[in-house]
Amino acid sequence: MLPSRDLLHVVSATVPLYVTMILAYVSVKWWKLFTPDQCSGINKFVAKFSVPLLSFQVVSSYNLYRISLKLIYAEFLQKFLALLAVSAFAKISARGGLRCVITGFSLSTLPNTLILGIPLLTAMYRDQVSILAQIIVLQSVVWYNLLLFLYEFDAANTMSLATPPISPQASEETEPAEEEQSKEEEEEEEEGGRRKKRKILLVLSTVGKKLITNPNTYGTLAGLIWAAVHFRWGIHMPSVVKQSIVILSNGGLGMAMFSLGLFMASQSSVIACGTKMAVVTMALKFLMGPALMALASVAVGLRDTLLKAAIVQAALPQGIVPFVFAQEYNVHPALLSTGVILGMLISLPIALAYYFLLAL
Repeated sequence: MLPSRDLLHVVSATVPLYVTMILAYVSVKWWKLFTPDQCSGINKFVAKFSVPLLSFQVVSSYNLYRISLKLIYAEFLQKFLALLAVSAFAKISARGGLRCVITGFSLSTLPNTLILGIPLLTAMYRDQVSILAQIIVLQSVVWYNLLLFLYEFDAANTMSLATPPISPQASEETEPAEEEQSKEEEEEEEEGGRRKKRKILLVLSTVGKKLITNPNTYGTLAGLIWAAVHFRWGIHMPSVVKQSIVILSNGGLGMAMFSLGLFMASQSSVIACGTKMAVVTMALKFLMGPALMALASVAVGLRDTLLKAAIVQAALPQGIVPFVFAQEYNVHPALLSTGVILGMLISLPIALAYYFLLAL
């Protein structure tokens, strides 16, 4: 069983985050302290400064030369299994094809590791919390970019023009007419191939432009570079630079939670997608995600505390970045907003329940 002092440590590390979120919620919903424009400004500060610097601090403090390849394999295997599962569900239920796959993938495999995961897993698994740095890197550099590519690909399919159908030829057509039809079909196939290439290039170009303007990408990559330099040659960051980053990044968690509270207050309902879909959303987030992570982790040979930490982090609530994408591309934003809001409200007892079960 979990010692009472450790339980108190976990609660003490996470409850203040919820207090911050609730204060932000009531400051808008009840006290009317912030206007929508002011909330937007706070959210922009969090997105452009707090979270990127927090990403840099977490990633740069991790020794890349002690990376756990098994954890990376488990992460990739979990994402692959999730794509297979949601693709099969979309095909069987005919619920929107690629859009259903994108939403299911987001809900089941992209937890809020950066904001809630850091204090929670630090309190639970002090010796294995460094796995968060790896997961944050994979999310920032790989999974969010894959998600962005899927959204752009879906948008390109929405805008693409259908190829005009070929009119059937009568059976009495002459051989020259058949030859002409064959040439037309070949030309149409070539044109179709060129259109696909143009569409893929357009998607890649758009994704590249969005990555260039994403501060969190820069924060993560800069953290990777500095970690490689620091742990390879023992070079330390100048004190004035380090303290400048620490001042902003230390407030990153609190500001991010405050921003989530403001977002909650701006929504008309906590359950924006309806009760039935909310249940499905929570099942994807808190059952399917950890189950797939457990299966993938065991398959690649993760054991002991690292296995437990990997499962618990998969049971964290929905990340905010996938919701931002869903809102931008208008692909089931109500489902993702429910995943963020409702997930944050119930995630602590669920994470503790996983912790207790895994400690047995």
